[in-house]
Amino acid sequence: MLRSPEQIFACGFEVFGKVQGVHLRKQTRDLATLNNVRGWVMNTDEGTVKGQLEGTLPKVNELKFWLLNFGSPRSIIERADFTPTKEIPTHTFNGFTIRYHQNPPESFGSSICSKG
Repeated sequence: MLRSPEQIFACGFEVFGKVQGVHLRKQTRDLATLNNVRGWVMNTDEGTVKGQLEGTLPKVNELKFWLLNFGSPRSIIERADFTPTKEIPTHTFNGFTIRYHQNPPESFGSSICSKG
C-alpha cells in the first residue's frame, strides 16, 4: 500500500541515560521544529526525558533515530523507548514545545523530621 507524503504519524518516547541538564530538550525542540515535527518534550522526576512526536513518517523516524543514537552533544544515551508509531488523522499539537511540570505537593499528613 502506498502512503501519501502528507500522512501524519505519532509516537511517544522516553530517553534514558545522562539526559537532563545537557540541553537535550532544547535540541530536540530545535530539530523537531526544523523538520516540521510537532509534539512536546519534558524532563521527568525519574531523570529521563519523555515526549510525543507527530509528523510525516520519514521525519518522525529521523527524530527517533537522533534520540536513540545521538541526542545533544553532552548527553549520554543509554537507551530510548518508543511507543508504536501509528497513523493519526490530524495533528493534535500546533508546534513543538518544552513542557515543564511542578513537583506534586507533599501528601497530606507527611512530615519532615530533623534532628535539632
